Amino acid sequence: MLKEFREFALKGNVIDLAVGLILGAAFGRIVTSLVEDVIMPPVGLLMGRADFSSLFFDMSGGGHASLEAARQAGAAVIAYGAFINTIIAFVVVAFAMFVLVRQINRLRREPVQVAPDTRECPFCVSPIALRATRCPMCTAEMPAA
Repeated sequence: MLKEFREFALKGNVIDLAVGLILGAAFGRIVTSLVEDVIMPPVGLLMGRADFSSLFFDMSGGGHASLEAARQAGAAVIAYGAFINTIIAFVVVAFAMFVLVRQINRLRREPVQVAPDTRECPFCVSPIALRATRCPMCTAEMPAA
């Protein structure tokens, strides 16, 4: 059983998956930073709020000044600003994955098959034009193509 597990764990697919997960986690941190540190400040400024992630709805009615103060007080809050940040992060990741998959598919496309303009002579196996009625090599008559 230990031998089977070692073979499974050292297969290329498992190692590739592990590398992909690690890179995905790192990419997730980059996207989170991009959204929170680069995208959201200008969006928040355009909407009249400097810090978009601190938007919340205080369900307890305590009138807390900030999200941290409400959480420290144990108030029930809906942190919709953080949710908006998460949605934007998802859109950025989805767009990045779309671009990546699109490029991979472009590289994988099979070349367009062009119709052949020659055929083989059934007698001497030399290439002849599709419209030829006689083979130029053996002069045999060609059946209609």
